[in-house]
Amino acid sequence: MSIKILLADDHEIVRYGLRCLIEEQPDMEVVGDAVNGRTAINLAHQLKPDVVIMDISMPDMNGIEATRRIRKEIPDTKVIVLSMHHKKQFIIDTLKSGVSGYILKTKVHDDLVRAIKAAVANEVYLSSKITGIVAHDFASNLPTSDKSASAVLTPREREVLQLISEGKSTKESALHLKISIKTIESTRRQIMQKLDIHNVADLTKYAINEGITSLDF
Repeated sequence: MSIKILLADDHEIVRYGLRCLIEEQPDMEVVGDAVNGRTAINLAHQLKPDVVIMDISMPDMNGIEATRRIRKEIPDTKVIVLSMHHKKQFIIDTLKSGVSGYILKTKVHDDLVRAIKAAVANEVYLSSKITGIVAHDFASNLPTSDKSASAVLTPREREVLQLISEGKSTKESALHLKISIKTIESTRRQIMQKLDIHNVADLTKYAINEGITSLDF
C-alpha cells in the first residue's frame, strides 16, 4: 500500500518539485497540496495522509502552528518540516511541536525520501546540519529562551500575531478567525503586554525573527 503524502507550501514551483521527487517512488503518492497552514489542517482531516511535508513560512497560518494542530488532532499523521531556517531556538521550538523530521530546502533531493520512510517507521530524521545544531545545544545544555513565541504566547495569540504582522486590519483578522473585533483587540493588548512590545512594526520584527511570518509573501 502506498504512503499517502500531503504537501503544504505556498510556492507552486516547490510543490511541483516535491511532487516530482515523491512520485518517482513506487510506494508513495501525493494525495493533496495546501498553500498555507490552515488549509493543511483541513486537508489533513479530510485526506488522513500518512505524512505531511510542511513548509514553515506560509501566510495566514505558519507551519509550526499547523503542525501543532495536526499532531494534536490527527496523531497518526506524521509531519516533516521543510525549511530554510537553521536558527537554534527556532529548530528546538519546531522539534517540540512533534515533527518526525526537519530537512533543509537546500538538501531536499538528498533527504526527502529518507525522511518520509523514517517518519512512517516512527523514527525522526534530521538533515545533517540540523543534527549538528541540536547535538551542540544538547551538549552545551543551553536553556531555551523564555521569550520564544511558543513559551510566551498561546496558540490563539500566535495566530493573531501572524495576521497582524501580515498587515491584516482588526476587522479583517476578526472575520478571518471568525471571532469578534473586541476579542482581536483584547488579544493584541495581551500580546503586547506579554512581549513588552507596543507597536506593530516591532511586533512584525518579532514575528519574523520567531518564524511566525516571513518577508517572502
